[in-house]
Formats: sequence, C-alpha cells, structure tokens
Amino acid sequence: MIAEIIAVGTELLLGQIVNTNAQFLSQELASLGLDVYHHTVVGDNRERLIQVFQQAWERAQIVILTGGLGPTTDDLTREGIAAALGRPLRFRDDVWQEIKGHMHRGSSPITENNRRQAMVPDGAIVFSNSRGTAPGLAIREADRLAVLLPGPPREMRPMFREQVRPLLLEMIGHGVILSRSLRVVGIGESALEEQIADLIAAQSNPTIALYASLGELQIRLTAKAENEKNAWDMIKPIEEAIRERIGTAIYGVDDDTLPGVLGKLLQERGFQLTVAESCTGGLLGSMITSVPGSSAYFGAGFITYSNESKQQMLGVPAAILAKHGAVSAACARAMAQGALKASGAQVSIAITGIAGPDGGTPQKPVGTVYVAVLSPVGEVVQKLALRGERAAVRERSAKTAINMARLLLLGEL
Repeated sequence: MIAEIIAVGTELLLGQIVNTNAQFLSQELASLGLDVYHHTVVGDNRERLIQVFQQAWERAQIVILTGGLGPTTDDLTREGIAAALGRPLRFRDDVWQEIKGHMHRGSSPITENNRRQAMVPDGAIVFSNSRGTAPGLAIREADRLAVLLPGPPREMRPMFREQVRPLLLEMIGHGVILSRSLRVVGIGESALEEQIADLIAAQSNPTIALYASLGELQIRLTAKAENEKNAWDMIKPIEEAIRERIGTAIYGVDDDTLPGVLGKLLQERGFQLTVAESCTGGLLGSMITSVPGSSAYFGAGFITYSNESKQQMLGVPAAILAKHGAVSAACARAMAQGALKASGAQVSIAITGIAGPDGGTPQKPVGTVYVAVLSPVGEVVQKLALRGERAAVRERSAKTAINMARLLLLGEL
C-alpha cells in the first residue's frame, strides 16, 4: 500500500522552518509496511493545495497532510481538502467545546476566528488535540484515506502515534518495513560499491542502498515482511555477507557515531584520552565531547595553533619545528607525546596540517595533514592527502583521527 506526505505552509518554502514532520511520518509509515514514494511541500494557496492533493489522491491510498489547520485566513488545508473531496464543512459544537476547553486551560483568549477550527468536512473522523487548538481530521473514501494533522511537531507527533496509527493499522492490517544502517569509515564510496557490487545487483528484498556523508558512508539494508522477526531474519545474512567483505571498516550500526564507538573502547580498556590539535582548532575535542558521559574518559585537550604554543604547551622541540616544520610526522608525534605528559592520559591523538585555502606549498599542498595516535597497545603516525574546502579538510581530519584511534585499540593498525 502506498502513502504520500504533503506539508502545507509558505514558511517551509521560504526555508524559515525545517520540514521535520516529513521525516517523522516517513519513519512511522515505513514501520507499518507502507511505501512512501513522494513528499510534497505546497504554500498557503488554496488552488495549488487542491491540485497537489488531487495528484496525490490518484497515486496513493493514504495521503497525510500536515499544517494549515490553524484559525487564521491563511490556514487553508481544511477548506481545500473538503473542496477537493466534495465534502461540505459543518460546524461541530462538540469540537468547538473541546477547543474552548483547551483555550480556557491556557492563557490564549478565545476569538471568533477560532470557530473555523470547529468546521469539519462532512463524515470526517476528528482527532482530539490535547496540546493545541487544531483538531486533526481523517476522511475515508472506499479504499483511500486522507489524514489532516496540525503542523507543530509537538502536536502532530503524539496525535499520529496515539490516534492515527491505530486507524492505519486497522485499515492496512499487518506488515512492517525495517532498516539496519551499517556505519562505514575508511573506505571510499566507489571502492565500497565495487566490493559489494554483486550483492547490490542481486537485491530485491532486502534492498541495499549506499549513502555518503563527509568522511563516512552508510549501507542501509531494508526488508519488508509480515512481522519484525521475519524482517530481521531477511536482513541478517546480507549484513553478515557485507561484514565478511569489509570487516572493521564497519564501525557501528544505526545511531552509532565514531566518537561514541571510540569512547566505549576507551572505557572498556580503562584508558583516558587526550587530544592535541593544530589545523582542526578544537573540532576533534568537540566531536569527542559531543558524546554524553565523555567526561569518564576525556579530561583535557590542547589547541596549539602556533609554533610557539606547540613548544610552550606541549614541549615540541624547536629542532623538530626547524628541521621538519609544524606540518610533519615528527611534529604530530611530538604533539601527541606532549599531550600525554601534560594530561596524564594513556591515549593521545594529535593533528597538524594545512586546511587552506592558503598556506600550501608544492611540497606540502593544502590538505596535507599528519595524525599521530599513541597508546599502551601501540602507536601510529599517518600522512593524509585530503581534498575539499577548509571545513571539509578539518572534518575529514578529525574523523580519520578518531578512526585511527579506534583501529589501533582494536589491534587493526
């Protein structure tokens, strides 16, 4: 069964707010085994709203709209969908009493235009709204269902989960779509695709999709089945086949993050971490401390942007800077050693490089970065040749450094 999502609001088209409702609803609909092929955003215009809805109504069995149910004249969803379906609007006193009751509990005065929210398309199901004044609506025609939900996420999400989801379950019966995302780092998208090309070519159910972001990849495995157990049983052999081929390039699943995975390894081994940064300017430390509870294994970091600060804070020898320069393997290693000594930690990560757009030379072009990781289980120093603008070089440097520390602690470097 196919569902479609329409978000109503000129503020969405202007970029004044982000359409998080579509993401939420897509996830919820997928968990019910519903396919979503289209998302649409339309402004506060009656004719365009009707046109978009009619198009969705022809190609989907379930159409869910969010927004445009407020009391003002630019809130046109209720009127537009009623007109599109040929349903007259009727004032419902029971709905009006509920709206007034909600407003009495708050601080908002009751105005005459609030009565618009009690106008209900003939034959519609009304969803109560305990968190706002706009009731939700559902209109069923034969095997199709239109659902109208308020725009504010704090109102829409509980209304969907508590009232719309049971209605959809009754309508569609059983079936689920489940996804597992494998988080991958240290391998390029083209190389990854080549290693699993035969699995991708043979996909049907489950499906395999690759998604690239800065410095890492996701492999999303999605299965459609009658129930959760069957879906996971379908995903498992595909996941195992991929893991066998790319191994520790998979650092986690679903909501795992590189800093979070490294944090778990540090805690398991009882190690404290410190960082020393030059070109990343604190980005590495920010990533590490973005993990809740990171204070258990991270006590101090050092931002040493100038040569003088590298010498004064980390004790980098002047001879290394004179002979090899700040952007060098020797300097990276000396920074990591100095951070260990200054912090008392057992594991250190150091980054020094040229993020650009200026500062590069023929011998050391922009994107030249050195990373050093020292630990009780070993050490590694690597030269990176990164492409991209300044922000991309910095982020890739930090992610690569975290991954190097992960692999070192796993015994893979």
